Amino acid sequence: MTLAVRTGGPGAHGISLIISPTDVKGFTVGKKLKKMGTKSGYLAELAFDDCRIPARYLLGEENRGFYYIMKHFQGERLVLASFANGLMQIMLEEALRYGSERKVFGAPVIQHQVWRHRLADVMTQMEAAKWLTYRACDQLNRGARAEREISMAKLFACELVREVARECLQIHGGYGYMEDYPICRLYRDVAVFPIGAGTSEVMREIIVKEAGLSPAKIEVSRFFAAAK
Repeated sequence: MTLAVRTGGPGAHGISLIISPTDVKGFTVGKKLKKMGTKSGYLAELAFDDCRIPARYLLGEENRGFYYIMKHFQGERLVLASFANGLMQIMLEEALRYGSERKVFGAPVIQHQVWRHRLADVMTQMEAAKWLTYRACDQLNRGARAEREISMAKLFACELVREVARECLQIHGGYGYMEDYPICRLYRDVAVFPIGAGTSEVMREIIVKEAGLSPAKIEVSRFFAAAK
């Protein structure tokens, strides 16, 4: 396993990454944790009782683990934004398929104006999320600093995927609540997207920081404005 462990003093500068064998004395796997969605991936409690591993299992430099984690978070966030875009497309296709087959008041659901307009809004927002993600990918591929673009793509796409899931479930009506239909599972699975790899709140903090709007800078600007 790859573990982030404390090897130094308090704070972010005392964390290191290590490779830990699973057959080391004192390591045990506890109870399996139950999740709302993404049930194909397992989580469990891990216990370490006086475990000792060789110093050569250190990854990178000692006490630089937190830096490595933060650096690679950017790639994970971009992957999640891409996942969100892909899942939105799948959910839209499911909604269009069902809405074309299901008839109410003598016509398929998607022929009613209310749903034509709601789906138009969904498709417009999805297109915006896609191109924001493409922009972040392009910046990263060019070797440019892309913290701002990646955070925006992750924030927008991973918030939007929940809204798209809600709309696509709604068009299914009562059937959307049934496990027989894919939208039921997808609705649960996408709930984690605004949380993983940094919450939406963290993304907003990064965006305003990149814009020079961190609290410290705001206070300084207010001080100079008052001085004038």
